Amino acid sequence: MSLNAVIAANRFGLGARPGELAQIARDPKAWLMSQIGNAASTNLPANGLLSSAQAFEALQGYQQARAAQQRNAQSPNPAANVDERVRLADLISKTTGPEIEARIQHAVTTPAPFAERWVQFWSNHFTMAARNLQTTPFPGSFEREAIRPHVWGRFEDLLVKADTHVGMLIYLDQAQSIGPNSQAAQNQQGRRRVAGLNENLAREILELHTLGADGGYTQADVTEFARALTGWTVAGPRVRRLAQGAEMGTTIFVSALHEPGSRTILGKNFPATGERQALDILAHLARQPSVAKRIAFKLAQHFVADDPPPALVTRLENAFLQSRGDLSALAKTLVQSPEAWTPEAQKFKTPNDFLLSTMRASGANATSTQALRSTFEQLGQTPWRAPSPKGWPDVASEWAAPDAILKRIDWANLAADVIGETFQPLAFAETALGPALTDKTKTAISRAQTARQGIVLALMSPEFQRR
Repeated sequence: MSLNAVIAANRFGLGARPGELAQIARDPKAWLMSQIGNAASTNLPANGLLSSAQAFEALQGYQQARAAQQRNAQSPNPAANVDERVRLADLISKTTGPEIEARIQHAVTTPAPFAERWVQFWSNHFTMAARNLQTTPFPGSFEREAIRPHVWGRFEDLLVKADTHVGMLIYLDQAQSIGPNSQAAQNQQGRRRVAGLNENLAREILELHTLGADGGYTQADVTEFARALTGWTVAGPRVRRLAQGAEMGTTIFVSALHEPGSRTILGKNFPATGERQALDILAHLARQPSVAKRIAFKLAQHFVADDPPPALVTRLENAFLQSRGDLSALAKTLVQSPEAWTPEAQKFKTPNDFLLSTMRASGANATSTQALRSTFEQLGQTPWRAPSPKGWPDVASEWAAPDAILKRIDWANLAADVIGETFQPLAFAETALGPALTDKTKTAISRAQTARQGIVLALMSPEFQRR
């Protein structure tokens, strides 16, 4: 068995399942290539999961029930005073809980783990997190609707789908943004509270989704872009008064909320085309050379090394530019690049990588959602709870602190009890790591005083902790 099979499974994928390394070893690059452009490899079946519109409806139901509870706080009727925590738990059980379970289940069992890592990379690039009540129901539907169907297409299309999705519009407060000189703002004059322009989405698109902090844009560009984005909102109870027939909880463009006028961004003029204005700006941003450079660096850093080889970054940048942002072409270039196949495993696994690769190596098919959620939280990387729109960090220095390592050891001890029911320690290590398993680690595992200790040594070995 070649070392390239291990690299394909661990560096490009999410870790090998039992027997998978032998399958990959027949042709590691062909195994990866077969996953690129394959819509089935990135699809996560809904299987009862809520769409974003249904999640919005569930949120509205919770908010209405909470408002009724507050009105009836002094009611002698006990049924009117249902604990708000119970209602919130019900909302989560309908939305976030099933989404996390489905996502983990898919990652643990998928025969296309490179495609799944590719999805998770782009989902983190376009972070949409459950940071409060308003955003809690949406990260799962956001990933299923905006990210998964578009990760093999053009970057421009992915950019538009992600940044105009209901979840993103709510997460970055775009749903509240109103043009100061729009028809709606004029109608609000004289009221005590008047909604206004919100720049959050415009700023994060420029800084995080496209150009980067050093991409050459100015504060004036942020403000102009925010004005162009006005009108893009979510069909909630109030907005639907301005858009008759709009489906509740869907993305819509409402002309009455849009700031009139042309915009100048990055020195280019965009005429007053209403709904098209923001879309034309997004298309212009997607084609900027600084975007290609930034995406190339992030991909090389995620898949290969914290300090990625400049030659690889340049090759990916050129592939992005020459293909006009074709993400399948970008993935193929990554697979074909020699720098991605160096024997040394240079990436330290994030908690997400560590947990998923452990479960894949154990042959797990079913997952305990509550236990896993607690573990992800303990290790500091709860699904869809990134601390900011920047997403989860992707370098070892953020994950390898002594306290974090101790928490991994604690969890490895718990996991070893389960894994030990199926595997002998050395067999488990060889299943997961194949020829990457060093003689030093083999010796340590074989000398372990108990099977549990042997599996913990395998899980905490440098070979398993890195990819």
